[in-house]
Amino acid sequence: MVTTVSTQFEGELKKVIEAEIENLRNYLEEGQVPKDFAEYKFLTGQLFAYRRVLNNYADEVNTIISKR
Repeated sequence: MVTTVSTQFEGELKKVIEAEIENLRNYLEEGQVPKDFAEYKFLTGQLFAYRRVLNNYADEVNTIISKR
């Protein structure tokens, strides 16, 4: 199977995003209490954004590219 640079890039980018999601989850789940509510909102917002990029936007970009 031949993989293109863009396919490899996509795979590695997804791994990096998944790792960051896991790091944020672990930080919030392990009792690492943010110093205030603003920091908590920021961290959960990051978590939401990374999940959205990984789950929705990556598929949408692939659909757009495949239509070209």
